Formats: sequence, structure tokens, C-alpha cells
Amino acid sequence: MSLLIKVNGDERTIERSLSVWDFLETLKLNPRKVAVERNLEIVSKSTFHETLIEDGDQLEIVHFIGGG
Repeated sequence: MSLLIKVNGDERTIERSLSVWDFLETLKLNPRKVAVERNLEIVSKSTFHETLIEDGDQLEIVHFIGGG
């Protein structure tokens, strides 16, 4: 059963429920270098492994880029 979610305003379909950590890895993002909001609440990095993405979730993902 696939799940319909929104990521940064764009609809996406994922095949199954994933943890936030696993989802970020599928996007090729380093989970240590992003901030995630799920359904208008910040997800603590310490819970990325346990927080599951569910059907209808809305995620906002911000990644940090170093430079100088």
C-alpha cells in the first residue's frame, strides 16, 4: 500500500511507511545536516529513527550548506 505525502509542498508517493531517517537517506540527504518539520511540528534529530512517516503527512525539510 503506497502512502501519499507532501514534501516541501510537493506531493510524493512512498511505497511504505519509513522513519524520517530512512526517508532522508532515500532523498540522498544527510540526516545530520537537516531540520525536519512534520505536520507543523519540529522533529527532534534524536527521534528521526523512531518517527514514522504516515499517509497524509506534510514534511518541510531544510538542509544546511556550509561555506565561507
